[in-house]
Amino acid sequence: MSKKVPIGVSARHIHLSQEHVEALFGAGAKLTEFKPLSQPGQFAANETVAVHGPKGSFATVRVLGPARSMTQLEVSRTDAFALGVQAPVRESGNIEGTPGIRIVGPAGEVTVDKGVIVAARHIHFHTSDAEKWGIADKMMLAVRVGGERGLVFEQVLARVSDLYALDMHIDTDEGNATGAKTGDFGEIVG
Repeated sequence: MSKKVPIGVSARHIHLSQEHVEALFGAGAKLTEFKPLSQPGQFAANETVAVHGPKGSFATVRVLGPARSMTQLEVSRTDAFALGVQAPVRESGNIEGTPGIRIVGPAGEVTVDKGVIVAARHIHFHTSDAEKWGIADKMMLAVRVGGERGLVFEQVLARVSDLYALDMHIDTDEGNATGAKTGDFGEIVG
């Protein structure tokens, strides 16, 4: 049985706590939807911020919604070099011991002392897809991706939940390495 999964290439983006949404966009501010994402209830927001590291900055970083319990900036390894931070590869939400960043919005700015990561490549599985393929939450998988420079990604984290839709997330460095783009497919091979 073929185990094909759609690929989503994630550019740099930020998740904000509601406290930081209001600090950056004004008291009572709420994120507004620009377009839906592959995961149910998740969206790219109309709102953007600037981020400033010790070495460089990015003027326009898309905020993803809805607001989360903590602020987290997800960048590629190339982005981390440009900002001048040593961002570790981490699963989303695991931000202890990570570098911080200064975030500037139209109504203010905040500096967080942690939260910058290179997101671990991962596949979101709805529970029914995971059960069908014998995959458990937190398993590490290997995924073959075709394209002009096809390769096999190893250490792909399985994330299983009734709240997820099947989608593999890689960052722009990984997408560029293989020539893959959002909408392409990979195949779980191990």
